Amino acid sequence: MKKEFWKTKPLSEMNRIEWESLCDGCGHCCLVKLQDEDTDELFFTNVSCHQLDLASCRCKDYAHRMQRVPMCAQITVEALPEFDWLPDTCAYRLLSAGEDLPDWHPLVSGQDQSVREAGISVCAFAQSEEFIHPDQLHEHIIEDSDN
Repeated sequence: MKKEFWKTKPLSEMNRIEWESLCDGCGHCCLVKLQDEDTDELFFTNVSCHQLDLASCRCKDYAHRMQRVPMCAQITVEALPEFDWLPDTCAYRLLSAGEDLPDWHPLVSGQDQSVREAGISVCAFAQSEEFIHPDQLHEHIIEDSDN
């Protein structure tokens, strides 16, 4: 990969390796979200997908995630507008808005742990859905999509 490719190449022209490297591994997209049926309001929980490895904050089986978790968020250039719930720190959102990556992003810092050190990673507080009964998810709401 070309150094700082994200500064010169539009998202639509990135190859798969470049695109995937934009993910900082924060895990926000792996948190279980609840949607109010009446208002469509989205609520985030501190509960993560069972495929999220809380030690590394990466998917346990990324290559097969869509088969294992059909509702997994598959972020593409075309679908990016649908993912307006991604955090403001998300590289996909930042770059699509013409902004640069933050200093703690692994592509900038050169270190995967910089995401955790910056306090961006959900792995510091997330709990796997394996240990939470679905009826208890509402008890784990931490913020809504407007925050």
